[in-house]
Amino acid sequence: MAWLDNIPLGPLAIIAVLLGLAPFDPPHLFEKLGMLFSGTLTRPIDIFDLFMHGTPVVLLVLKLMRLKRGSDIQGSK
Repeated sequence: MAWLDNIPLGPLAIIAVLLGLAPFDPPHLFEKLGMLFSGTLTRPIDIFDLFMHGTPVVLLVLKLMRLKRGSDIQGSK
């Protein structure tokens, strides 16, 4: 996943926080996750909203996991 390594961490974190929490009352991401777990996430616009607001957060988590894994590997040498 070299493409993920090329994404700068700072801007990704800012985008993840802003899109994850926007529009702030209530945050779309939490609202859509609640709909997903309750089984009411059926409209295409809601599915797109979950994808749009959740993708940067997922990318941030994956990048942080790769960074930690890389530092664990380097630390054990």
